[in-house]
Amino acid sequence: MTGSLSEEQYCFPGYNASCVRIQLTVGTCVILYLVFGAGMLVTVVGNGVVILSVACFKHMHKPTNVMIMSLALVDLLVGAVVMPFSSVRAVDGCWFYGDAFCLLHSSLDMFLSSLSVIHLICIAVDRYQAICNPLHYSSTITMSVAWIMVGASWALVATYSFGLLYSKGNVAGIEEYMESINCLGSCNLMFNSLSGVLDSIICFFFPCTVMICLYAKIVFVAKQHVKKIEDISNVLNSNDRGKGGLIKQSEHKAAKTLSIVICVFIFCWLPFFIITVIDAFSGFSSPFAVYEAFIWLAYFNSSLNPIIYALFYPCFRKCLKLIVTFNIS
Repeated sequence: MTGSLSEEQYCFPGYNASCVRIQLTVGTCVILYLVFGAGMLVTVVGNGVVILSVACFKHMHKPTNVMIMSLALVDLLVGAVVMPFSSVRAVDGCWFYGDAFCLLHSSLDMFLSSLSVIHLICIAVDRYQAICNPLHYSSTITMSVAWIMVGASWALVATYSFGLLYSKGNVAGIEEYMESINCLGSCNLMFNSLSGVLDSIICFFFPCTVMICLYAKIVFVAKQHVKKIEDISNVLNSNDRGKGGLIKQSEHKAAKTLSIVICVFIFCWLPFFIITVIDAFSGFSSPFAVYEAFIWLAYFNSSLNPIIYALFYPCFRKCLKLIVTFNIS
């Protein structure tokens, strides 16, 4: 340790290999913990309500809602397991929980973020079948198929995420650099140039491109449906015209709501994956504060999803009211 720093400025005072704490004012630390704590509370409670809504109400037992419930479980785990420890690291700049838990935490972080985008692809495929192939939807996307899609997503992403990090494939070739910055109290998830680019493509850019293409097709087909309904409505009586309007409204609402979920996901996660690729080729030169800010922007995506469901899905709003008033039965 150098003589210019006091003992309190180290993550582990008394150890020569200790990392240095981030020096923030007490007020700044309190504000950050309040923001992070509010995000965790909204994430856990909001996604818990989504899970209860689908699990407890029979009319919510639909293939799309099975995927939404699984996505809510992913988001809830982010709020309950990942965000608490990351908040301490972000405020103090220190990791107090040991190397083994650092690797587990990093693996869970990567696993859950990758799993979110896979769930969004499953939901996009479900909506594509519902709107673009409505006559075959009920036979193609059944409850069993939905559960298989969800189970396969969890298994495949777990194998990829935990396999990559526990095999150290993400840091192959940069071991000397990792050793040079290693200190007691550090926990860094890093990628070499190859794994950084491949992971960003596999877990974000390619899936997002697929989702955008699917939703572009959904919007195009939905507009065609609307035009056909309006043409037919012109020659039908008022009752049939009303039914056509309900169909049009339902299709638009489903496409609009889930497209908002995807847009919010891209907005929250794009900066993180961009900086991950840049860091892999620039010697990890991004400032700690910028990197943490992008990580927490990504984490807050898990807080926003249940808010979107509550705002745009009447069925979830009704379930929320019943849960809050203890009328689940």
